[in-house]
Amino acid sequence: MGRARAVGCARRTGKVQGTLRTRPVSLELGFAAGDFAYLVDLGIPQSAGPSSAFARDPEIKQEAVFAGPVLRTGTTLVRRTRDYAEVSAESGRGFDELTRSLPSYRSVLAEYAHPHALPELAAVRERLRRWRFYDGFRADAGAPARHPQLGTRTPVLSNDGSDLAAAIQTIIEAGFDDLSRAVADAFDGATVSVAVHDGLFEVQLRQRGTLRPLRAAELSDGTPRFLLWVAALLSPQAPSLMVLNQPETSLHPNLVRLLASLIRAAAAQTQVIVVTHSRALVEATSDDTVEIELSRIAVKPASPAKIC
Repeated sequence: MGRARAVGCARRTGKVQGTLRTRPVSLELGFAAGDFAYLVDLGIPQSAGPSSAFARDPEIKQEAVFAGPVLRTGTTLVRRTRDYAEVSAESGRGFDELTRSLPSYRSVLAEYAHPHALPELAAVRERLRRWRFYDGFRADAGAPARHPQLGTRTPVLSNDGSDLAAAIQTIIEAGFDDLSRAVADAFDGATVSVAVHDGLFEVQLRQRGTLRPLRAAELSDGTPRFLLWVAALLSPQAPSLMVLNQPETSLHPNLVRLLASLIRAAAAQTQVIVVTHSRALVEATSDDTVEIELSRIAVKPASPAKIC
């Protein structure tokens, strides 16, 4: 069973149930904001050619960029059906052709989002680029966060956490004291710092009773993983959407409460979606959040003859 936590969404509960597919594969995605909205319909090619090795690559069947929360012809700015794309006419009546040869594997956002020519597309693309999806972080011996990395100012942690040291240093220089408090609370008064040698940044943690700070490579797996979540959630430049996948993984139970506090603080600045199996994390983030519970149901076909 999995649980998802979200902020600012309507409450929904439901069951995920497998069925026998009778229609072509189709995946519809999109978002709606106060200014622009975007929809895309993805599917499996019905005909990729007899010699193509990419017959299972998803193709874009439809796209639309529109104003307001509901897709209507009158509010549509750009729309695309397979290889044909068109843009709303400057006169306000109808649409002008944009292209008839848009590759099925290329988004209209990638091909035509030029700030001067089509600023609406550029605005939507930049918004999507700022989203962050943190699908767990590596903490093994070869994890990038454990080794010195070239450091540049990093207001938003990368998806793989490879720039952890630079992100922590950016938070430190921004003057936020939430970082030092979170680390001290998590590790019994410990302090975190960043060592810089010839442009390479490396995280260090000094704990009470130790004669020297511990390098990232010397920390137990749960410690760098917690530091990664801290750096992500305390970003000085919060993305408009953050998705966290099972952030409780490999963390000591005592750290879940602190993690929940950081998530609540981040949710005050941006929309945060958390996918978790942790009941403790669910309960600790219960205020001002929306829970979507998913449960899996096995479906037994009526007879073997109907399996295809």
